Amino acid sequence: MGRTRLQSIHVHPVKAFRGTAPREAVVEPWGLAGDRRWVLIDDGGKVVTQRQQPRLAQAAAELLPGGGVRLSAPGTDPLTVPAPRTVGTVPVEIFRDKVEAVLAEDDAAHAWCSAYLGADVRLAFMDDPGTRRPVDPEYALPGETVSFADGYPLLLTTTASLEALNSLIAQGDHAQEGPLPMNRFRPNVVVSGTAAWAEDDWSRIAIGEVTFRVPKKCGRCVVTTTDQATAERGREPLHTLGRHRRLDGNLVFGQSLVPLSRGTIRVGDPVTILD
Repeated sequence: MGRTRLQSIHVHPVKAFRGTAPREAVVEPWGLAGDRRWVLIDDGGKVVTQRQQPRLAQAAAELLPGGGVRLSAPGTDPLTVPAPRTVGTVPVEIFRDKVEAVLAEDDAAHAWCSAYLGADVRLAFMDDPGTRRPVDPEYALPGETVSFADGYPLLLTTTASLEALNSLIAQGDHAQEGPLPMNRFRPNVVVSGTAAWAEDDWSRIAIGEVTFRVPKKCGRCVVTTTDQATAERGREPLHTLGRHRRLDGNLVFGQSLVPLSRGTIRVGDPVTILD
């Protein structure tokens, strides 16, 4: 086992779309700069993700200066969408949270996304992540907020735990589905040089110059069964997680993070376990 370090960084500008893997990223209180600030909503204002639309795995979003995004997907022409001005908000329902967001100003953005999915959706932007959505109060400290991520500012996974999970999959009933790549779990930060499942016991860590608290293990959903290249679904990893990683009523892989400081993290940064 080598030095514990940050192996990769992943930013998903539009929730549920494929993201990018920059060499460095700015850590803001609500997550990595630009991560999951955009989201698709249906005609009732509910968030649309790969849970409902696995084809989103094949759509990609690239962050542009100023907070805009460049969208691309198979069979479509790329589209550039600037960050909208805050001239009025619409209600967005993300799980149990009600959040205010701003619609993309150009109707072409909504038309592009709707045409790709074959469903009526709109593209919305979180203009003020410092106030719009608090972290789950059961696990939050006062004033903590989050973008359109599932529940917490960042998600951490480790290479050793993925190797251990893939070993379990190889011994199970659906071995032909493995080994799974890390993108099934859509993390923000991937750490190498640990023992398998070591992250279960962390409560506070530092990545380079930035410190984080580790409030909660990440319960996994059907999105993890979606091949991020083909959008096809299988049984793994939920089948194996259900047999070996059922903790506190959830099928667990990875840890949620909340930043305790600002700064920039870089691939190769040391990861220090503080508590």
